[in-house]
Amino acid sequence: MAILRSGPNMSAIAAALGVSAATVSNALSGKGRVSPELIERVRAKAAELGYVPSLTARALRTGRTGVLGLVLPDIANPLFPQIAQAIENAASNAGYGVLIADSRGDVARQTEAIGRLLERGVDGMVIVPRRGTRIADVGCPVAVIDTPSTPGNTVSADHWDGGAQMGRHLAVLGHRKVLLIGTSPSSNVQNDRIGGLKVGLGAGVECDTLWIEKVEAARGEGCPLGLAEKAEAGFTAFAAVSDLSALRALTELQRAGIGVPEKVSVSGFDDLIWSPVVTPALTTVRMDMAAIADLAIAALIRAIEPEDEAEEASAGKATSETDRVPMQLVIRQSTGAPCSGGAPSSHAQPSIKPTAGEHKT
Repeated sequence: MAILRSGPNMSAIAAALGVSAATVSNALSGKGRVSPELIERVRAKAAELGYVPSLTARALRTGRTGVLGLVLPDIANPLFPQIAQAIENAASNAGYGVLIADSRGDVARQTEAIGRLLERGVDGMVIVPRRGTRIADVGCPVAVIDTPSTPGNTVSADHWDGGAQMGRHLAVLGHRKVLLIGTSPSSNVQNDRIGGLKVGLGAGVECDTLWIEKVEAARGEGCPLGLAEKAEAGFTAFAAVSDLSALRALTELQRAGIGVPEKVSVSGFDDLIWSPVVTPALTTVRMDMAAIADLAIAALIRAIEPEDEAEEASAGKATSETDRVPMQLVIRQSTGAPCSGGAPSSHAQPSIKPTAGEHKT
């Protein structure tokens, strides 16, 4: 059996510099009265000797493990690994590690995931809740990432405004009959996006909403959504509230011989990694993942490490000064002006540059 040797400790650094171990501890933690020059010398010597902080010692000293939990609703969805990466990066910058749990879209599993993370002693949690659920007091500081309309939400993208941006884009192109496509009416995020789409499209545009969950309940999972019939009925734009649903719509329409964007337009949300490379490239709305993660982690750290009595009193809740992070409309080739009589209408898309293939507003 291999014997693991511990690296140099603070005493070794203190001996090398002729200072006390307490001074080294204060210099490395940024606490106490230590001159900037000495802090620099201590950190340089620590790096030279290969010093690695002991998490066990830190936990004994501070009562904290330096680990955060992250609960995701469905890690198989390509959106959530992107969120996990952003959270892990923000946590790492703050000196914390991250344990990830997947609720797989199930309320009971979400509760179990939270319990498992608490058993592992996490200092706090970031939770992206399963759609339609509220996160109650779980026994440690929590930051919730969902949508501003969700009770207890800490920080999120401004999904309503993102929908409004897409609605205005489709209205300016000249679409007057638009099918809105969502997965489930129980999703706060999807409802906010659809609400924003309706506002952006305006009163002069006829809208209908198709919920995939309801269609599949009647016809079976993975069934056709009947979009060709919708196109025949005069719908010229299909605005999905996720890129996954937009890809499903795009595929179904193309298989039916309906050209996109020559005959109808298709748009999505989230700007997943494949959205720029499908044919045609997908017009979508992008979240600022890094900003959301930074705000969520900053709020969580304030709750975990309160600096004064006022913060100490509210240490169980993570709050953010900015709970709505703006979204960004990304215009690509899947949206265009509606055709009339078999030929494109006179509505132009001056903002789209064919050479670049993408336009951001």
